[in-house]
Amino acid sequence: MNPRVACAKVIAAVLQQQISLTAALSKWTPRFSPRDRGLLQELCFGTLRWYPRLALILQQLLQKPLKSADADIQAVLASAIYQLTDMRVPAHAAVNEAVAACQVLKKPWARGLVNGVLRRYMREQSSLERALADNPVYTSAHPQWLLMRLAAAWPAELDAVIAANNSRPPMTLRVNLQRTSRPDYLARLRQANIEAEVTPLSAAGLQLQHPVTVEQLPGFDQGLVSVQDEAAQLAAPLLDLQPGQRVLDACCAPGGKSCHILESQPGIGELLGLDIDPARLDRVRDNLDRSGLSARLLAADATRPDTWWDGIGFDRILLDGPCSATGVIRRHPDIKLLRRDSDIDKLGALQLQLLQALWPTLAPGGKLLYATCSILPEENRTVVTKFIESQVDCQVSSFDGGTGENQATAINNVPATGDTVGLQLLPAVNGHDGFFYALLEKQ
Repeated sequence: MNPRVACAKVIAAVLQQQISLTAALSKWTPRFSPRDRGLLQELCFGTLRWYPRLALILQQLLQKPLKSADADIQAVLASAIYQLTDMRVPAHAAVNEAVAACQVLKKPWARGLVNGVLRRYMREQSSLERALADNPVYTSAHPQWLLMRLAAAWPAELDAVIAANNSRPPMTLRVNLQRTSRPDYLARLRQANIEAEVTPLSAAGLQLQHPVTVEQLPGFDQGLVSVQDEAAQLAAPLLDLQPGQRVLDACCAPGGKSCHILESQPGIGELLGLDIDPARLDRVRDNLDRSGLSARLLAADATRPDTWWDGIGFDRILLDGPCSATGVIRRHPDIKLLRRDSDIDKLGALQLQLLQALWPTLAPGGKLLYATCSILPEENRTVVTKFIESQVDCQVSSFDGGTGENQATAINNVPATGDTVGLQLLPAVNGHDGFFYALLEKQ
């Protein structure tokens, strides 16, 4: 199988069937060698990262839109233009491979169309770019609805957010500090010729200069280190974990934060991990097993404590709620295509429902950490504000417990937080993802 053909099938699944890029790719990557797998991923991620821009170009080049059933041909064209503009693939190779893909996709009728469109693009590239230069969707490579929400929420930071969303994400590691120290693991990386530097916010984080496969990471199979963005690594220390506590990770898949909780405080009394999808719990088990950790896992709906809660209060709750994931677009560029403006209010309502359902399970004096990987206030500050206004026994807690003085200072000095109900991290080029945290204490 040619990676370019597989790319067309993957992107068509995203466009036509609304399947996530991760799910669509998982069906194809095992069929390729490591080298071709890398090419497939580059084609898919790059094409979707710039798809709003590429789609506008194709609108100019096609006499009429392709039918929904021909989403694979749309993908062939979009990925070919991405190769021409961003991968510096020789023009003849990009065009020939795209034309050949039509035959493999059993659509020989599209060969002439694809050839003509791509050759016209090469002739008219400069004029097309000038014609679209004033279109914000083209210049930002973001859908109009998302661009408007980002501009309303972060007018001063908009350009930086757009740049981060369109950048390649760094590979960041979380060192298991129960098994090794960050300086010692950094030395092991350098012995393996892997360059890295410490992260400024997470005391357990290391950011690689260049991504590698997990098989290349020393001690990965033994649980010495895990792959996790720096922003996500803040959850466990912000919980201010203490020995003997009963802890709930309410939406625990894929398990990175559950593992970090256990690594941060091995003396906790119990960790219960919930997820509504039983299949996703398999990933949690895999992560726990690799790290030599254990937790009680339960497939259950967090909004229905009556179906799973035993009535004994939790001392700490982590609610990493379902959200738009607008803080991690650079890792999941399909979000630009799969999310809709109408999703945001629905997600906000679900997040508030989760908070209201879980609050009775929190013990008096306990703390609930609300987290999302969103940068939209409708899912963050607005949700938390609505909740605390309706709860007389809820107080916003400061971010100083468990992080250490230097780390707490760094966290509270993050630009663009400016929030009395939580901490908003914006995605940064070659830095952390976008994340929101609010720590709520039960009086």
